[in-house]
Amino acid sequence: MKTFEELRLMVEDAIKNLNLPLEPKNFYDPVRYILSLGGKRMRPVFTLMACNLFSDDVSKAVRPAIGMEVFHNFTLLHDDIMDHSNLRRKKPTVNAKWNDNVAILSGDGMCYIASQLVMESPAELRTEIMNLYHKTAIEVCEGQQYDMDFENQDDTKEQDYLEMIRLKTAVLPAACLKIGALIGGATEQQAQTIYDAGILVGLAFQLQDDYLDNYSTPEILGKPVGGDVNECKKTIFYIKTLDFIEENKKQEWINFYKSKDLSFQDKHNKAKEYFAKYKVDEYCQNLVNDYYKQAYKKLDTLDIKNLDVLKDFVEKLRVRIS
Repeated sequence: MKTFEELRLMVEDAIKNLNLPLEPKNFYDPVRYILSLGGKRMRPVFTLMACNLFSDDVSKAVRPAIGMEVFHNFTLLHDDIMDHSNLRRKKPTVNAKWNDNVAILSGDGMCYIASQLVMESPAELRTEIMNLYHKTAIEVCEGQQYDMDFENQDDTKEQDYLEMIRLKTAVLPAACLKIGALIGGATEQQAQTIYDAGILVGLAFQLQDDYLDNYSTPEILGKPVGGDVNECKKTIFYIKTLDFIEENKKQEWINFYKSKDLSFQDKHNKAKEYFAKYKVDEYCQNLVNDYYKQAYKKLDTLDIKNLDVLKDFVEKLRVRIS
C-alpha cells in the first residue's frame, strides 16, 4: 500500500505532465495557474488511495484522479467570480489576476478537460464512472444554486444547509473515493460503502471550513478571516445563532448579520461575541467530530487490508488547521 506522500507526489507529477496547449495563451495560462497553486489534493489522493485499497496498480486511476482535481479547480474559478473573491491559497484569484470573462471561459474549458481525463477510466467501467462523474457535476451545481438562494433567506434551516453542503462539497470527494474503488476492483457494495463514508467526511470537512473561517488566521487560511460573516454567508454559524438566540433578539441578529455599517474586522469580532455567547463554536466542533466518527464507523464495515492508510489520511483532515 502506497503512502499518502507517495500518492500525492504521483498527483503532482501527473498535473505537471498534463501537457496543455500553449495557445490561446489567455485560455490555458489561467488553467496552469490555478492548478499550480497546490492545495491539499484531497480529491485525487482519495481516488488513488481507494484504488490502492483493492489493487496494487494505481496507475490506471491516475488520469481519472487528475480529472476530478481539474473539475474541483474549475468550480473554484467560478466560485471566486460569484463570491467576488480576490485571494485563493494566498495568491490572486484568476478573476483578479486576469478578469471575470477569462475566468469564466478558462473554467468552462477545465470542465471539458476534466471530462476527457475521467473518460480515460478502464473501458469496462467507463460508462458507470462517467455517469457518476456527470451526476456529481450536476449535484455540485445544484449545491451552488442553493448556496446562492440562501443569500436571500433569513431563516435557512440546519437541514437545508447540510443538504446544500452535501451537494456543493461532499459529493465530489465521495465520488473520487467510489471511482478509485471501482477502478481498483471493489464490489458495488464496497464502492457504495466508501462513497457513503466520503459523504460524511465531506460534510465534516465543510463544517470545519466554516469553523476555520472564523477562528483561523489570515496566514494559515490564505485569505482574510471572517469572510463568511462579512459576505453574509448563511453558514452553520449564522443558522445556529438564529436557532439559539432569544426569540425577541432574532431580528436583531438578522439585521446585524446583513448590516454593512461596521468595518470588516469589527463586524467579525461582534459576530464572534454572538457565537461565544450561544456556544455555536462548540456546536460546530461537535458536529464535525460526530460526522468523522460516523465516517470511521462506516469504513470499519469494509473488511479489507490497509484501511488504516485511508483512515490516517482522513484523520489528517480532521486535525488540520487550514
